[in-house]
Amino acid sequence: MKRTRRDFLQGAMVVGAGAMAPGARAAGNSAEGLERVIAEERRVPATNGGGFRATVTPDVPDLAFEMDGGVKVFHLVAEPVKQEIFPGKILHLWGYNGSAPGPTIQARQGERVRIIVDNHLPEATSMHWHGFDIPFEMDGGPGLSQDAISPGGRYVYEFTLQQEGTLFYHSHMAMQEMMGMIGAFIMHPADAYDPPVEKDFAIILQEYAALPNNPTPNSMSMEFNWLTLNGKSGPANTPLIVRLGDRVRLRFINLGMDHHPIHMHGHQFVITGTEGGRQPRATWGPNNTVLVGVAQSRNVEFVATNPGDWMIHCHMPHHMMNQMSSMAGPMTRRGGMPAGEGMEEGMGMLRGGAATAAENGPSMGRGMGAGSALAQPTANGPLSSEQDAQGMGGMQMGQADVSKDANSVPGFPQDAFMESPAMAIDAMVEKPETHGLRPGWSGYMQGMMTLIRVLPPERYEEIVNLREKRLKNSGATMPGMSRAGEQR
Repeated sequence: MKRTRRDFLQGAMVVGAGAMAPGARAAGNSAEGLERVIAEERRVPATNGGGFRATVTPDVPDLAFEMDGGVKVFHLVAEPVKQEIFPGKILHLWGYNGSAPGPTIQARQGERVRIIVDNHLPEATSMHWHGFDIPFEMDGGPGLSQDAISPGGRYVYEFTLQQEGTLFYHSHMAMQEMMGMIGAFIMHPADAYDPPVEKDFAIILQEYAALPNNPTPNSMSMEFNWLTLNGKSGPANTPLIVRLGDRVRLRFINLGMDHHPIHMHGHQFVITGTEGGRQPRATWGPNNTVLVGVAQSRNVEFVATNPGDWMIHCHMPHHMMNQMSSMAGPMTRRGGMPAGEGMEEGMGMLRGGAATAAENGPSMGRGMGAGSALAQPTANGPLSSEQDAQGMGGMQMGQADVSKDANSVPGFPQDAFMESPAMAIDAMVEKPETHGLRPGWSGYMQGMMTLIRVLPPERYEEIVNLREKRLKNSGATMPGMSRAGEQR
């Protein structure tokens, strides 16, 4: 089989069937990964060794492969991961190859793949190939098709890809899923989709319950305060950059506890596929919001004809915020009520008093479990030294943001304390993809939000040039990802 330069680079970064050395970063989370992205944007055909235009998963690496005869071989390591999901917010997650979500696997319909899975977790795990038409013994159902993979153990999966579409892999141990153990598996079609696209992005939707004083999420919680796209909460995630006139495909994948109505500003799109594959064109119709249910994927496509820096976000209000942990209204004010209560109160099961009584207000439906008792008002993001010196806590608002009699209005503050130009952290999340955004943009980007920037050719080329400069100067290692125990 003819091997491309990409095949050679990927093969050089894979340790074959052996385990990766401790502290090594995921293959694709490097200069070569960005090199492929730049090649895509320069309209250089990027085949990934399989004759297809590769999907880009912003902030998440691709999983490298090597060829063993006619078999494409991938190696996944299930392991603890330390990941910065937002400036200064590092979570202890579980993922694959140093990343949560795990690296994206890409292959073509009809190809035979072998995936070697090593378990570096402290407990047993399994690997399920979600929605795949594969032999029973490859399904990954522990206790049924296989024994669970013990700590330090390995299981080798091998099958031929019968389908096309946006699929995914994940642990089939339920609470492990809530610790981050999912990754995209893109099956490109044997015959290219019609119409073709110039840009193809994958976006994985996840949610975590993590109190300010605890970096380990509560996987049993049903109330989430950190919502992420590809492992980052807005504004820390990387905007999608497209050229005016490009046809664009967005692949949304959801494996959490909540459904997410994903809304895009500025354009109408058509829903072209699900985890079951591409839909007949007769079913396509105009939308600008798509409901991505739990355990589902949805593909949407559109032509980027409207220039601008457009939001893409979940439209559930609590999912457009960061660090919402029993902190709202007057609880954010200095000298206000303490926030949070025990597990029963947090779930709305009161042990005394009326549900509408003032003393029960802080915790109704917003508790994060017993560990949240008497949590104090906390900012939803990093404070500058000036803000901290002013004692602004969860309130960082300029004079223009708040009326003089604001504290006399019931319910104040609401959105203002969460989202404000004074909350902007533009410099903390600066990267080539944010170049040229309006100052203060980051103050209004929270939670499950990102941007798709539809740029005229000259501005588009400017950002591509900045990416190339970053690649040349720094090797382009993606920020915010490290293996557990690795020095940051």
